[in-house]
Amino acid sequence: MPANVVIECSHTLKNHNLKIAFAESVTAGKVISEFALIPNCGSALAGSIVSYDAEVKKTLLKVPAELIEQFSAESEQVTEQMAIGLKQLIPADIVVAVTGLAAPGGSETEEKPVGTMFIHGFYHSYAFSKRVFFQGDPEQVIMDTVSAIAELVITQLKKHGKEPSFEESNC
Repeated sequence: MPANVVIECSHTLKNHNLKIAFAESVTAGKVISEFALIPNCGSALAGSIVSYDAEVKKTLLKVPAELIEQFSAESEQVTEQMAIGLKQLIPADIVVAVTGLAAPGGSETEEKPVGTMFIHGFYHSYAFSKRVFFQGDPEQVIMDTVSAIAELVITQLKKHGKEPSFEESNC
């Protein structure tokens, strides 16, 4: 069962006739999977691209290799470029990209420990981003990230006059 914030976000998107798309790295499809579990809300989902490997980020999402080399595949700079690339591939009102470190073995450092996640998106032409940190096992970090994405999208919608809704009958 998706978190309440994911349900609220999905209902809000549907009630305002908005579509969302995702470029997922660390979450490996879990974001769209959670949104897809909400009955009758499929009309709000445009799609998702899983770009776990850096080569997919470079070839499909057009992330410059220099950015990955300089900042790592799990960075705010790469996440922003993933969102920009996603906008070119999937038509949607909102696009959201996510990278990060849910488990050891990536580009973790003292400044960027395991549990650090990067979210970048666009609501039409308005950019938004957030760096978050979660503790727990990889599954918990990913589920917390899914909720953080939904919260961030709701915040953006509120900024643009789209009031949230949690009416299950509308979805």
